[in-house]
Amino acid sequence: MPKMKTRKGIAKRFKVTKRRKILRRKGGKGHLLTVKTKKRKRALRRATLVSKHEREKILRLLPYA
Repeated sequence: MPKMKTRKGIAKRFKVTKRRKILRRKGGKGHLLTVKTKKRKRALRRATLVSKHEREKILRLLPYA
């Protein structure tokens, strides 16, 4: 059986932790930053966890994670 291919777009956007949780970046940091408060921009820097149902879908696309 051939090796499974990793979805490279998914691999670049998500990080899998040791306990198989998935971290993602928050959206809204691309443009129009002058309108957003410092507090809001600071909060957007931090990564957040993906929901349980989405986690199963993403892990299917990352066979060796």
